[in-house]
Amino acid sequence: MPLADAIKLLFAGESWVTRSLHIKGFDSFEMSSYHEGGTEMIAALRAGGVDVTYQPSHVAADAFPSTSSELGAYDVVILSDIGANTLLLPERTAVRSERTANRLELIAEFVRGGGGLLMVGGYLTFQGIQAKGNYFQSAIDDVLPVSLQASDDRNEQPQGIFPHIDDPAHPILSGLTDWPHFLGYNKSILRPEAHAVASFGDHPFIATREVKRGRSAIFSSDCGPHWGPPAFVSWEGYPKLWVNIANWLARR
Repeated sequence: MPLADAIKLLFAGESWVTRSLHIKGFDSFEMSSYHEGGTEMIAALRAGGVDVTYQPSHVAADAFPSTSSELGAYDVVILSDIGANTLLLPERTAVRSERTANRLELIAEFVRGGGGLLMVGGYLTFQGIQAKGNYFQSAIDDVLPVSLQASDDRNEQPQGIFPHIDDPAHPILSGLTDWPHFLGYNKSILRPEAHAVASFGDHPFIATREVKRGRSAIFSSDCGPHWGPPAFVSWEGYPKLWVNIANWLARR
């Protein structure tokens, strides 16, 4: 049960539907299944006292806040593996050609006004697979600690890669040691006004930025499989990491 003064956090993304065709000799049939990838992260935040509202991608498409007052009910917004088009094109715009709010601009205004934003890496955040994340040069790009690249920005590391800690004294890393390996991340460039907390080679892994009255951060790998392997999800520091990030973004 969240405390009365708990951080109010809106988590959007981390859901997908898989459709498969099974061919068995002469006969074939289709199957479909629904998946959510942020379960462990959301559980960790809630266990840490954070009041999490979760909107899977297909729900966020129409239910994500479309006014400043609606978005202002939250202290922190997390975008994880959800493409910009899902927020830009609700059904009433994509299907019925109705004018609707630009929710990327609303999020940017939310940050400048004092809110916190975390972008978590994946195939449909940053720029993502085949550049379909589509956040490059968007209002979200403007308030992140990093500059996004125009093309597919994935850096697959199937052999495993360990992060380098740039600022061990940063509050986000409080109590965190013995980091596990990761299997990939989204490449980006640290902005001059931002702060590198941890990195993969020349690319930011965790970075932060003060944006007028608000704050933004990025975690350029995944919150779970596949880039975040079982060793990461079961890591003893996993719950503390996400709570630390939420606290920093909310100035707690």
